[in-house]
Amino acid sequence: MRRVMTISCISLLTRSAAVTLFVIALPGIALAFDPYGTWMRPSTGTQVSFYDCGGKLCAKIVAVRDERRKSKIGTVIITGAIKSADNQWKGDLLNADDGKIYTGVVTMQGPDALNLKGCVAFICQGETWTKVK
Repeated sequence: MRRVMTISCISLLTRSAAVTLFVIALPGIALAFDPYGTWMRPSTGTQVSFYDCGGKLCAKIVAVRDERRKSKIGTVIITGAIKSADNQWKGDLLNADDGKIYTGVVTMQGPDALNLKGCVAFICQGETWTKVK
């Protein structure tokens, strides 16, 4: 009887330790967020559709707030960014205003927050976009 009770106590302690470790590790588990859908750039109101293109990430302008930028609709600004880490993709980024191509970094900051940076050498500039749909 005493041996059965000792085995039960050890089993209970083992399960308790496993649950405790799981709860401690839970905040460190990375959540993968989906970049696909339409996002709005806050500084211009431009809406960009991010989509899968052959297993990579692509993006094109689908709407603009400023009527003078209407000719930019349909312009592909990201062609084939590759997933480089959890919630991050890297690839070429077209600046539709000046036609220059930069190193682009797309980082998901949450389900409704996407940060897009353009980099030249070691200098990067970007902003956080919000999900439209």
